[in-house]
Amino acid sequence: MRSIQPQTPGPEDNTTPRQLLSLRNTLRNYKSAGRKSLAVLLDPDKIKQDELSVLATRADQFAVDFFLVGGSLVTEYIHKEVIATIRQHTDIPVILFPGNPLHIEPSADAILLLSLISGRNPEFLIGQHVIAAPLLKRSGLEILSTGYMLVDSGTQTTVSYISGTTPLPHDKPDVAACTALAGEMLGLQIMYLDAGSGARWPVPPAMIAAVQAAVDCPVLVGGGINSGEKAYNALKAGADVIVIGNGIEQNPELLPELAAVVREFNQSVVQA
Repeated sequence: MRSIQPQTPGPEDNTTPRQLLSLRNTLRNYKSAGRKSLAVLLDPDKIKQDELSVLATRADQFAVDFFLVGGSLVTEYIHKEVIATIRQHTDIPVILFPGNPLHIEPSADAILLLSLISGRNPEFLIGQHVIAAPLLKRSGLEILSTGYMLVDSGTQTTVSYISGTTPLPHDKPDVAACTALAGEMLGLQIMYLDAGSGARWPVPPAMIAAVQAAVDCPVLVGGGINSGEKAYNALKAGADVIVIGNGIEQNPELLPELAAVVREFNQSVVQA
């Protein structure tokens, strides 16, 4: 099993023992070094425990960097069980990807505190955060403040429907760049461009490149990455982390394919 080495806290860090493993610092350090990462998104409603055991083992084998756990609509709250199964097979860090304040599980390593900056629904800009704040404070989770941007993928996604927001236009990279820049100026630490589950097409490379050029923080990209070519295009455009979800449920061989793309990309950066 693998684990990310703890980052040494600087003098300005107010860390507890659990927070010595700073995923925020890890992501920043990876970005500074040009190192790309692969994350697997697990929807608790769509994964069975026996399948999860196999997937966790394979994820460790193929050097997956992070697990994201959660979804826009979770009908069965089994986050704790999912995380426990992951822990049995690998040390890969687990980051919560919450759909609402009920999706807070202290046994994870961190949580993406998502602010849906591509939309104008105040509930997903600040409202749900107010409800979750005291629970998050007590949880001990590392908080990763994240600018969440939905991108038009050719079909209405669950998160778009649940949030009541319109995605960013697929062909407007300048709008995405300005949105990300505003989010970073407001103090958000990560940008997440998401075409959504079941996307007909992924986030366009031109949009990824525009966002990457606009901000200094790590950029995550997910949705519609269902081939090695699409993964490579996202990484080349500037994605620091690519996120794969439904794709590996439908095609188990996609995981080693994408892992190989990330590995080869990182090797080419080192050799350069």
